[in-house]
Amino acid sequence: QVQLVESGGGLVQAGGSLRLSCAASGRTFSDYAMGWFRQAPGKEREFVAAISRSGGMTSYADSVKGRFTISRDNAKNTVPLQMNSLKPEDTAVYYCAAKYAYYSTSMKAYNYWGQGTQVTVSS
Repeated sequence: QVQLVESGGGLVQAGGSLRLSCAASGRTFSDYAMGWFRQAPGKEREFVAAISRSGGMTSYADSVKGRFTISRDNAKNTVPLQMNSLKPEDTAVYYCAAKYAYYSTSMKAYNYWGQGTQVTVSS
């Protein structure tokens, strides 16, 4: 089992920044690819960003490319998501997820999920 806990959400004005973090425990963190997903009210959960086990490969949704940065610290078992130039449409609950081995942009590929952290961007 892998336990994931997100933190760092909150209320921010449009154009501002937030840094989310995901803390992992339970298994060898570097064996797992990690992803961030989000779900806005009334919408399906969607892919935001993913990172490979080593951190050498990343992938982003087109809607956040150039504004969000995913990284990982395998020594601290954390996965930060730096979010800049935030827009009201970024408002959602953000979830951290883990999957064994290779990273994916598909929500269905991830086995472990955190409880989520709310991000609200005001206009």
